[in-house]
Amino acid sequence: MAKPTRLQDQVKIRGIRRRWLLNSVAIVLLILALAVGAFAAMLWSYYYGGTADDLERKATSSANGFRMYTRSDYRAAAQQTVGSYEDKSRLELQFLDTTGAVLYSGNDLTAGSTPSTPDIQKALNERTASPWRGRDPDTGERILAASSPVIYQGEVVGVIRYVTSLSGIDRQFVFTMTVIAAIALAIFAMVYFSNLYFVRSIVEPLAGITEIARVIADGSYGVQIEKKFDDEIGELTDAINDMSIKIAQAEKTQSEFISSVSHELRTPLTAITGWAETIQNGEARSAADIRKGMGIIVSESNRLSSMVEELLEFSRIEDGRFTLSVEPLDLKAELEDAVYTYTEFFRKEGITLEYVDGPEEMMPISGDPQRLRQVFCNLLDNAAKHGGSGKRILVTLFQEGKEAVIRIRDYGPGAPEEELPYLKNKFYKGSSKARGSGIGLAVCEEIVTRHEGRLDVGNAEGGGFQVTIRLPVES
Repeated sequence: MAKPTRLQDQVKIRGIRRRWLLNSVAIVLLILALAVGAFAAMLWSYYYGGTADDLERKATSSANGFRMYTRSDYRAAAQQTVGSYEDKSRLELQFLDTTGAVLYSGNDLTAGSTPSTPDIQKALNERTASPWRGRDPDTGERILAASSPVIYQGEVVGVIRYVTSLSGIDRQFVFTMTVIAAIALAIFAMVYFSNLYFVRSIVEPLAGITEIARVIADGSYGVQIEKKFDDEIGELTDAINDMSIKIAQAEKTQSEFISSVSHELRTPLTAITGWAETIQNGEARSAADIRKGMGIIVSESNRLSSMVEELLEFSRIEDGRFTLSVEPLDLKAELEDAVYTYTEFFRKEGITLEYVDGPEEMMPISGDPQRLRQVFCNLLDNAAKHGGSGKRILVTLFQEGKEAVIRIRDYGPGAPEEELPYLKNKFYKGSSKARGSGIGLAVCEEIVTRHEGRLDVGNAEGGGFQVTIRLPVES
């Protein structure tokens, strides 16, 4: 499968940035648009709606003051009111007759005209006061007008109308909305660029981490990423660095394991092949030589079988086929059988195996006797291989609370302190030159753990190496 190119990486990065900005900035933009729209509606209502309501109230109030006048009296009073009207610069006051023509106006230019706007028609036909906003039929200027009918004895005798220009209000509305829009745009710009900076601060380190991760995936195990942040990206960097180190260690351990197993298999095979060829060719002339050769072949074959069985056992653990046949048993009896089996064997090797029996009574537990015997034998064998130079191995058994404690100690050189945390790792052999595959302790720990126990390793006080097994005792 083709590897992603740098261009594809950049496209992916842009895709992440685009999705991030769309998901975050688009929401902010929508909120700002809704806020500006709501403010515009409120401002429109305040400027235009408020002015229309004021004019309508003013026209209604003035019309009510003229209800006492007849048609003829209305004209005279209207003329007098217009002559004394003082607010001509802000509002134009008009008095109209029943045909809709302007009789008198604060602005003499409109006198005699017939505006025929909807507010006038509504006042004459429906006898209700109403505002109107639009363009003046004569000048084309945007105006706001409010008309109210003057009623005398049930008849409309005229119309009072107030008119104001909207140019000032329009300018104020546009100016205010411009300021609000500029503020909203500034807020959007700040959010956009802050998000852009924030996304870049995430995407660019991720791009660097991705590049190093690809280098690691290509086989450069142990490569480290420079940590620049103490946040989640820093935690990701630590995790990848730790992964890189562990992969490098695993790769090294696996290579050492393959080399070690190859060597361990080659040695007995060489001995078996050599003696088999010697016997086959008739070079072993005496019966003693033949017995000696056959003994070596049997011994080395047993070594091979033991190693293969150990590897198969580990394979069963790894793929989940490892099972226990649990039954009630006496832990003390099982341990003593294993010690008895190895006592004579160790004696021939010049190693003294001592067993210190704690309690006299049985130690009942639930477990798999074959698997536990496997653990005891494996640990005794390890003690002889790695600490046999001390010529002494001590096995103790005692009860501590609700736990049975088994200690197997040798009096050899012990293990380097820096290697202790890794001794139970699969394939790990450390600096030891002893024969073995490096998975014995890993198998032992798995068996003990499945018995709800614990296996601890460490150097003993006074020298030597010590393994401690703790298993729950049934009450």
